[in-house]
Amino acid sequence: MEYSIHELSRLSGVTTRALRWYDQIGLLKPGRTAESGYRYYGPAEVDRLQDILYYRALGVELARIRECLDDPSFDRLAALRSHLTALETERARLEQLIRSVRDTIGAEERKEIMDDEKKFEAFKRRAVDWHEKTYGVELREKYGDQETDAAQRAVLELTPEKYGAWKRLGEEIQEKLEAAVRAGADPAGEEGRAVTELHRRWLTMSGSPCDAARHRGIAELYVADERFTAYYDKTVPGCARFLRDSVAHWAT
Repeated sequence: MEYSIHELSRLSGVTTRALRWYDQIGLLKPGRTAESGYRYYGPAEVDRLQDILYYRALGVELARIRECLDDPSFDRLAALRSHLTALETERARLEQLIRSVRDTIGAEERKEIMDDEKKFEAFKRRAVDWHEKTYGVELREKYGDQETDAAQRAVLELTPEKYGAWKRLGEEIQEKLEAAVRAGADPAGEEGRAVTELHRRWLTMSGSPCDAARHRGIAELYVADERFTAYYDKTVPGCARFLRDSVAHWAT
């Protein structure tokens, strides 16, 4: 079956403007273009659009989607299974948040005092799930399942007070990194020493004791993996490298 651009728009919910843009950037070319200039899309294009929408639902950028779909080794079935796993994980996270909100509403309606552990359970689980989704593969390859699982359990077992302190410490590290990079500070200077100590403390709060070699290994990942770099460099570029260089110099 073949669809005009307007028919495909109605079928998929993607605007004709977006479909034309996808054509322009080479993400989704029509199966054929008539002499009149009208675009027509066949089964292969419909499947590709479905794949595009799955990736978009997971927050993947258009340029990266095109790279994936145009890769000769692209395996659609494997990609679909990966999408399903990611979506089921996200559904579980949302269901946990929904339960937390419902429990809170119920406690408020009954004028009951909600257990402090329950207040923060969903948020701690969200942090662990995000960390696993973003960095899990690399950390498990480098440190093994046992150590990675132990670190995640440590976060889940944090009391509300300790969890709040852990989050605040992470925010303080980011603030000091950004200030140091903006000021052009030397990682081997006092700013680097302070950041290294805070980062070591942050790691030990959420996992096993952190010796110098492990500390340097984790910090090295921050520049070796673009996802780590993007996290620390989200506001001020250069923060991930400053942290890595600081740890390399000061971790003892």
